[in-house]
Amino acid sequence: MVTISKSKQPRKQRKSRYNAPLHLKQKLMGSMLEKSLREEYKKRTIPVIKGDTVKILCGDHKGKVGTVTHVNLNKNILYISGITVTKANGSEIQKSINPSNVIITKLELKDKTREKRIRRK
Repeated sequence: MVTISKSKQPRKQRKSRYNAPLHLKQKLMGSMLEKSLREEYKKRTIPVIKGDTVKILCGDHKGKVGTVTHVNLNKNILYISGITVTKANGSEIQKSINPSNVIITKLELKDKTREKRIRRK
C-alpha cells in the first residue's frame, strides 16, 4: 500500500495530501459502502466515480440522496445532483462535498475494469 505521509504533524499530513500526484489522490477519494454492498463485495471503501449514487451523512444536506455528477481530484471534492446552495445574489451553484461525508448506496458498473477491480480480493 502506498502511503501519503509518514509524519505525525497535521501540517505535514495536509501538505502531502494537497501536493500528492493524481494517482495517489484517487485513493483518497474513497467512500464507505452501504452495508448490503459491503457484504456483497467484501470491501469497506471504494473510490467514488461519476454516476455512483450516494447518501450524504453530515452537513446541511444530511440524509439526501443523489448521483455524483462531477469528481474533482485536484480539490478532493464531489458534486452531487440536486445538492445546491443559494448565493447572496440569488443564483444557485452546486455544493462541493468531501467524499468522507458520503456513503455509496449504488455503484456505477458500466466500466468492466472497475467491476473486476472491485470483485478482486
